[in-house]
Amino acid sequence: MSRAGPAACPAPDRGGVLAVRPAGTADLPALVGLLSELFSLEADFAPEPARQRRGLAALLAAGDRAAVLVAERDGAVVGLVTGQLVISTAEGGPAAWVEDLVVEAAARGAGAGRLLLDALGAWARERGATRLQLLVDEENLAAHGFYRRLGWRPTQLRALRQRP
Repeated sequence: MSRAGPAACPAPDRGGVLAVRPAGTADLPALVGLLSELFSLEADFAPEPARQRRGLAALLAAGDRAAVLVAERDGAVVGLVTGQLVISTAEGGPAAWVEDLVVEAAARGAGAGRLLLDALGAWARERGATRLQLLVDEENLAAHGFYRRLGWRPTQLRALRQRP
């Protein structure tokens, strides 16, 4: 996996410094736990630890085409973001798909989500991506507000899915 540069910032009122780093296989248990927290909030998905572990392992093995980054405070993983490159015909080149972003409930509001997205954005820019895109659950109003504060804007597109 490609290495994104470390980022850090003081964690206001939380004691400790948040840092972002590339994830490794030793982080898998914490990452699966974070995805369980995320998927318990989303109507379209359910926590299935074996599936999440397989998906994370595939991303970790995807080389320069994917990134798995963690936020940690005092050596404990408190957040996760994953991204993948896709080829966008609209952009005429790479775009980055933000697949997962989650910060554990107790660590929210201290800047981890912003740090993770900033680091993923830098990773994507280094690979020529001209757009980041993501999906957000319609019912997760806190996430909508978070993304809006960071400058993300809704599109006219609607996500659809089908199982092959």
